[in-house]
Amino acid sequence: MAALQALWQGDSAGADSLRFERTLKDQGYRLVAGTDEAGRGPLAGPVVAACVVLPEDCRAAGRFQDSKQLKPQRRLELAAEIAALPGVYLGIGVVEPAEIDRLNILQASLLAMKKAVQALAAAPPGDGSDGLLPDFLLVDGKQQVPIALPQQALVQGDSRSASIAAASIVAKVRRDEIMEHCHRRYPQYNFRRHKGYGTAEHLRLLREHGPCPLHRRSFRPVRSCLGGEDD
Repeated sequence: MAALQALWQGDSAGADSLRFERTLKDQGYRLVAGTDEAGRGPLAGPVVAACVVLPEDCRAAGRFQDSKQLKPQRRLELAAEIAALPGVYLGIGVVEPAEIDRLNILQASLLAMKKAVQALAAAPPGDGSDGLLPDFLLVDGKQQVPIALPQQALVQGDSRSASIAAASIVAKVRRDEIMEHCHRRYPQYNFRRHKGYGTAEHLRLLREHGPCPLHRRSFRPVRSCLGGEDD
């Protein structure tokens, strides 16, 4: 346990991106997963999370980084590379706008990560063996996932842990795919361009057409279009 405490407290920029996973495995944890979400900020669409267990000594780990720092084409390439890794475990969790409105975006994001962990356990990994719950979770941010597993929240985890970075890439690519589908259903909002974020174009189209079922009614700009208070 002392080694883990030293790891959390002694992190430095530019260090080995698999140092958390390796130290945890040295402590006896076999399947160490990283989890992250995409889509907390948009006015429309779901929040999507991914949970990833990378193969031990993954040589590609150094290429995985915070998905927000990558161009869309590079994210697509890396997401395909992650999915093709021998022995990788992947799980995806999605929480829809109505549930976001009911819970609030923080709780919805944590729920999406919980669903991603559960999906990872239910699905076979790349090498065809049975899916399993991870032994330990590395979670991006300050909050832990509401699931009974050992875990550690890491602020800016997507730039510190390769597993979290991989999860951020997979989650972002999956959410973008969902928003492409949403664009085909509701082309008047141009979701393909802004992916539901509150850009000037999206706000203009929201005022022009009013909210659709994909909009988060608890978010202030959407609530304002519905006649609610804009505080």
